[in-house]
Amino acid sequence: MKTLRLLAIIPTTLAMNLAFTEANLAQTPTIQINRNSQPDPLILNGKSGGTVKSNCGNITTEPSQVIQVTESLPYLRLTVESQGKPTLLIDGPGGRFCVLADSYSGGKSELSGYWQPGKYSLYVGELSPQQYTYNLSISQKNK
Repeated sequence: MKTLRLLAIIPTTLAMNLAFTEANLAQTPTIQINRNSQPDPLILNGKSGGTVKSNCGNITTEPSQVIQVTESLPYLRLTVESQGKPTLLIDGPGGRFCVLADSYSGGKSELSGYWQPGKYSLYVGELSPQQYTYNLSISQKNK
């Protein structure tokens, strides 16, 4: 009887370990940003949009990008460009912010200003139900 219990526990344990390993492998890598980060601008790519409907467009369940700001930055600018209508949901130490594309920024989602140290999860969304390739530009240079 104990052997049957052991045989039932082993596959369950192995399945749980595999699930946790896959979850860790699927996590978005964190990019370190400090005053001397190079290149400037840093360009990251991915697919916008997702299956989760939010107040900031259609997003994914996991962040598109994760950045770690290691020190206070007097100026940092994030700009998202795509063929669609991109949105940028930023979840960080100062709260959650939604940035929509507008005519002032030429149809891009853009946020700039002072950034405090901390971890920021970036969700690149889309106002339409489609997905597009996006370019996310991270720069410390003022326009």
